[in-house]
Amino acid sequence: MSESKSLDSETLDFWQDHSPRYLEMAIRSDRHERIENPDGYGKKSRGCGDTLEIFLMIRNKRIQSVSFALSGCIHTNACANTLVQLTEDRAIAEVIEIKPQAIIDFLQTLPPHEHHCAELAVAAFHLALTDFFENQKAPWKKAYKKR
Repeated sequence: MSESKSLDSETLDFWQDHSPRYLEMAIRSDRHERIENPDGYGKKSRGCGDTLEIFLMIRNKRIQSVSFALSGCIHTNACANTLVQLTEDRAIAEVIEIKPQAIIDFLQTLPPHEHHCAELAVAAFHLALTDFFENQKAPWKKAYKKR
C-alpha cells in the first residue's frame, strides 16, 4: 500500500512541480513525424541513449514546418516541441543562432540535470540547418541521401 501511495505522491509532484508550458510541451505528440525528402535533416544522439531526428521544410528562407522523430525521455520531448514552437514560421536568419537557454527559458521548469535535452534539440536543429545549406549548394545530392 505504501508503494502505491508513494507513486501517487510522485505523480502529483510531477504535475505540480512544472509550469503549464513545460507540461504542454512534454505531452504533445502532434509533431512526431518522419518527412520524406525534407529540405533539411539532422540527427543527434546523446550518451544517455536519447536520439532526436529533426525534419525541416523551408520556403523563401522561412522555416515552413518542423517535425521530429524521438527515441527518448519526456524532457527531450518537451525540448523538441519547444524547438518547433520557437523556430517554425520564422526566417532562418531569426533562428539560426538559437541556443539551448532559449528552450530552457521557455519551458521555465526543465530540471537542471535535464538541460542536456535542450542541448540535444538545438544540436539536431543545427545539423538540419547545415543539411539544408548543403542541399542548396548541390541540390542534386538531396535525391541520393538515405535517412
